[in-house]
Amino acid sequence: MKQSEIRLVIELDDNNFPDKIFWNATDSPSGQPEETKAISLSMWDPKNLDTMRIDLWAKDMMLEDMKRFMIDAIGGMAQTLREATGDEYMSAEMEGLCQKLQHRLDEQMKANQ
Repeated sequence: MKQSEIRLVIELDDNNFPDKIFWNATDSPSGQPEETKAISLSMWDPKNLDTMRIDLWAKDMMLEDMKRFMIDAIGGMAQTLREATGDEYMSAEMEGLCQKLQHRLDEQMKANQ
């Protein structure tokens, strides 16, 4: 059986806040670690019927980028939910939320210019 590994490396500052975040996967075409500004990892615990989460972001990540990241993450979950369960209602509700949040972010960014 083939196995694939995803590796995360977090560089911390003196106060243990993420300074830099790198990831690499065994199937990555470059084979080299790539820098990212945030990760959000969710894992289902079937024993306790609960979700375990790891959310990290680099201290220099821009506020607007974090908001975009969250909107994109919700949109991705909506697509996964649709593909995995066929539940059009829940997927559409999540996508509608993404549209509302994106609209608000656009308005905030416009006001800040």
